[in-house]
Amino acid sequence: MMKILLVEDDKIIATGLVYSLQQEGFETLHCLDAASAKEAIRKHSSSLTLCLFDLSLPDGNGFELCRMVKEQRDIPVIFLTAIEDETNVVMGLDMGADDYITKPFRLRELFSRIKSVMRRYHKLPESRSMIELGDIRVNIREGKVSKKGEDVQLTALEYRLLLIFSSHAGQVLSREQLLEQLWDVAGDFVNDNTLTVYIKRLREKLEDDPKEPVIIKTIRGLGYKAGGD
Repeated sequence: MMKILLVEDDKIIATGLVYSLQQEGFETLHCLDAASAKEAIRKHSSSLTLCLFDLSLPDGNGFELCRMVKEQRDIPVIFLTAIEDETNVVMGLDMGADDYITKPFRLRELFSRIKSVMRRYHKLPESRSMIELGDIRVNIREGKVSKKGEDVQLTALEYRLLLIFSSHAGQVLSREQLLEQLWDVAGDFVNDNTLTVYIKRLREKLEDDPKEPVIIKTIRGLGYKAGGD
């Protein structure tokens, strides 16, 4: 059974979420604040499947909890936020969060996000342990990326975007296809500008000359292509 850690300080919202998650077959641990959440992470990190973190908490925030979880295990983290602030959202994604959902939200939408994030975690190519794109090597088994033998530090979303590109080397991928595979939910939940930002960041970290990319190329009018001629 999937075990979800829910950190939400609004008792009314939390009660409804815990009940609904359990009805969907999820074992749910609920914490009202950052302090008890940190204790739950220390005790249960090895058995947690996914985390739902409220961004604003009375004694902290979801960012620090996300960092703590990701330092121990690479499990999915989804932020629950009432703050419609792109800066906060991008900051969370940079810290390793996998998705976010803005309150108030429909339960159906939340379950869709949970299932799509879990599919992404289990869709990584298992038959290949290493993928190469020019000077770039992606060690899937260890979740590491290197360029000419030097480690490249990527955020969780940058890494997943690189995995999509490397798994479809030589194939032209439209922006819609990339967003679909990154988020796996309807496009109206996604800020299209975020994709542009992350492709730019990937190029800055991977390309010798980001202004003349050869690893992740722009195919005008169609999308992007990684590797290949």
